[in-house]
Amino acid sequence: MDKHTQDFTEEENEGYVKIDRYNQERIDAIATHYKDILEQIGEDPTREGLVKTPERVAKALQFLTHGYDTKPEEILRSAMFKEDYSQMVVVKDIEIFSMCEHHMLPFFGKAHIAYIPNGHIVGLSKIPRVVDAYARRLQVQERLTNEIRDCIQSTLNPAGVAVVIECKHLCMSMRGVQKQNSVTTTSAFTGQFAKETTRAEFLRLITAGLH
Repeated sequence: MDKHTQDFTEEENEGYVKIDRYNQERIDAIATHYKDILEQIGEDPTREGLVKTPERVAKALQFLTHGYDTKPEEILRSAMFKEDYSQMVVVKDIEIFSMCEHHMLPFFGKAHIAYIPNGHIVGLSKIPRVVDAYARRLQVQERLTNEIRDCIQSTLNPAGVAVVIECKHLCMSMRGVQKQNSVTTTSAFTGQFAKETTRAEFLRLITAGLH
């Protein structure tokens, strides 16, 4: 481990180890720029409430973008199992927190994901982890949707994958058109989900109040 790097969480689950790190050299470099930004917007970075703000923001950014250091395919491979099951598997209401790459403001919401196994299933906790791995990067919702779909399809090789994401974007709510209640929905499908009947079943399941 780099001597300038400090672990802030470590979790081991079924052979996959997730380690998030703060890199102190990066923290210091980012914090220097944020001190300048505070001055440019008319603030005093030496006042009590802002003295540690540049470092806090730098650490927050490193956490919010730690997806660059993860490999989503490896997350899935760490818990793949051979299983003779060929019906739809749905994981819905997965929380998403990401940052828009255009304004670096948050967008957040939920993802609903399904796949139809083709000889292999995956530990259910791994699907939300894949979502998080891609979401914790500078993103646009459209690309995020496709990346999740493509990762599951290429790694598990299922008979089909369906991804629907619903998010609110603060770049719309706080600036620009300032429409506070706008929700953006994106979707991506492969394989059997190209069929209207299969896709309709998936959409029915993610909107049903089964839980």
